[in-house]
Amino acid sequence: MAAGPDPTRDRRRDRDEQGRARSARPRDGLGRPLPYGAPGVARQPEGVPRAPVAALAEAQRLFDAGMPFHAHEVLEDAWKAAPEVERGLWRGLAQLAVGLTHAARGNVTGGRALLDRGAAAIAPYADTAPYGIDITGLTVWARELTGRLGGPVPAAGSAPRLRGARGGS
Repeated sequence: MAAGPDPTRDRRRDRDEQGRARSARPRDGLGRPLPYGAPGVARQPEGVPRAPVAALAEAQRLFDAGMPFHAHEVLEDAWKAAPEVERGLWRGLAQLAVGLTHAARGNVTGGRALLDRGAAAIAPYADTAPYGIDITGLTVWARELTGRLGGPVPAAGSAPRLRGARGGS
């Protein structure tokens, strides 16, 4: 005889204050869900308005801390708030962060796909380098990381420099 549903388990979806479905499970530094009640890494608040340079600085801080999933959240907020002409740039930067997240988790296929997609999305901005973003350096970084993926990479040790090598954060 098959066991029925566990009546002690609440199967409703977690909701935020606005009623949107949002998992309340804690997450690790790479954004992987942990069991309820486990200690996790604080999430990035969503919808935080930041000036582009502030968003880049916060994303760089998170990359350097080995938290590319969280950097992606910051870059996604910037993407959603950006003027139409910049959305491809911010979306591409967010995709690079997700690519590094996949690479750090050991998902080689996903890492390569997102790194390639992100690099292609930011490439059209190379001539203007908005906000001092090192577009050329980021596309080289993505290509090199993609070329050496064969298993998990260290997130912090593989982090890109968004605004160049010297004082770029």
